[in-house]
Amino acid sequence: MKLTPGKRKGLEAVSDSRGVIAAAAMDQRGSLMSAIAKDKGIDKKAVTKEMMSEFKEAVVRVLTPHASAILLDPEYGLSAAKQRAKNAGLLLAYENSGYDNTRPGRLPDLLDHYSVRRIAAEGADCVKILLYYTPFDSAEINDVKHAWVERIGAECVAADIPFFLEFVGYQEGVDEKGLDFAKKKPEVVRASMEEFSKPQYAVDVLKVEVPVTMAFVKGTSSCKGDSAYTRDEAKEHFRRAAAAAKKPFIYLSAGVSNDTFTETLDLASETGVNFSGVLCGRATWKDAIPVYGKHGAKALEDWLSDQGVKNIKNVNGRLTAAKPWFSFYGATSASALG
Repeated sequence: MKLTPGKRKGLEAVSDSRGVIAAAAMDQRGSLMSAIAKDKGIDKKAVTKEMMSEFKEAVVRVLTPHASAILLDPEYGLSAAKQRAKNAGLLLAYENSGYDNTRPGRLPDLLDHYSVRRIAAEGADCVKILLYYTPFDSAEINDVKHAWVERIGAECVAADIPFFLEFVGYQEGVDEKGLDFAKKKPEVVRASMEEFSKPQYAVDVLKVEVPVTMAFVKGTSSCKGDSAYTRDEAKEHFRRAAAAAKKPFIYLSAGVSNDTFTETLDLASETGVNFSGVLCGRATWKDAIPVYGKHGAKALEDWLSDQGVKNIKNVNGRLTAAKPWFSFYGATSASALG
């Protein structure tokens, strides 16, 4: 396996000294706007660009000294990007927030005023894309998505910049947090990891959901009632999904609490899967939104400096079991892939 100089440099920039990706995520847009509006008691349309930037800047200032990288969006996050700690690399999102809800399939769209070349010009070390995906959709819908990812992969190859693909599973008409979806989730995640490992997509790092819903893993502190899997079954799902990956993969927190995400990482570590780190957003700073909404920027910064730092350290403490991204290719260092 050879990596081009730009791809290798970008991956090194977002990794820690071990080659593990311990990244924070702050690229939320529509969902963050809605949450700020709710806690400020105002209409979503009244949430200004300044409010969005202010929130992102505080998160970046306080948390990036404890992260190997930060994921931001070019719409509201560029001022925050300039405030990151020197140790933290930069990933920028290339997709529009949300998806097209005028037709089936949760089809994605790209930011109108950006290209991979322009994202690189903003100082990004890596490009990230979010895709809602399920292998159980019609071939017609998934063909559109496959072509879309191929185009972005080709753009990243041309610009010689790493491509992080995040895919989030779903099933139309089913609650993704519910028991019915929890039973399908292992296969949704496994098959998605298998699909996007294929060379035509030119993906460098898969940003993936864990293949189980922790609230339905029997015997975990996250499980309060019904279960979909025993602990041993859950571990087998982790192994099967990991075995399907032909590219380095990292876990996303998917909006769960810090306690749930750290318990998830403990389970992954126990299983011995070769994950290469995390890209963790809301599990670190989600509880700061009401603080900001009700008490403003200073209170937000105070909360982040205390609980936010504790949260990110909780996650980082679970990364001792993570493997360097370059070890996925049988290399002992990034330079061996040059």
